Amino acid sequence: MAEPEQGTAGCVRAFGSPATAPDRTARHSISEVAAASGLSAHTLRWYERIGLLEPVDRSHAGQRRYSDADLARLAFLTKLRLTGMPVADMVRYVELLRAGDGTRAERRELLVAHREEVRQRLADLHATLAVIDLKIEHYGTPALPADGDDTGETREQHSAQDRKSA
Repeated sequence: MAEPEQGTAGCVRAFGSPATAPDRTARHSISEVAAASGLSAHTLRWYERIGLLEPVDRSHAGQRRYSDADLARLAFLTKLRLTGMPVADMVRYVELLRAGDGTRAERRELLVAHREEVRQRLADLHATLAVIDLKIEHYGTPALPADGDDTGETREQHSAQDRKSA
C-alpha cells in the first residue's frame, strides 16, 4: 500500500478528492488546511470550537494536525456553506451524524430541505440572469445617431427607453 502524500500537495489532494474511507492519520498543519480549503486558520479553529469538526489532534508541540478524514468533512461543510446553508443547520447535521445511524432519516430530511432551497435560489438566479442577458443584448446594439435612423428613433428616445427599463 502506498504511503499517503504529506505536505501541502497531499493536503490539497485530500481536500479536493475526499476518499470514501479517508485516512485518520493526523498529518496536515493548519496552514496547509487553510491553503487547501480556502478557509482561514481562525475559521478552522472556530469550526472546531462550535463542533463542526471533531477535536483535532495535536503535535508534541501543541500544533493542530488534521487528518484526511477531517479534510473530507471540511470539504463537505464548505460545499454546504457555499450553497448557503446556515451554520446552525450545519451544526445540527453534524450533531445528528455523531448520534449515529438512527438519525439517517433526519439527516436526509435536512439535506432534502436544503436542496429545495438551493434549487429555488438557482431558479431565481436563472431568471435574473435572463434579465441581465436581455439588458446586455440591449446595450450590444450600436449607438444611434443623434438625428435618428431608419426606425426614426432618436438617441434621446433611446435614452428615455434605457431610463424606463433601468
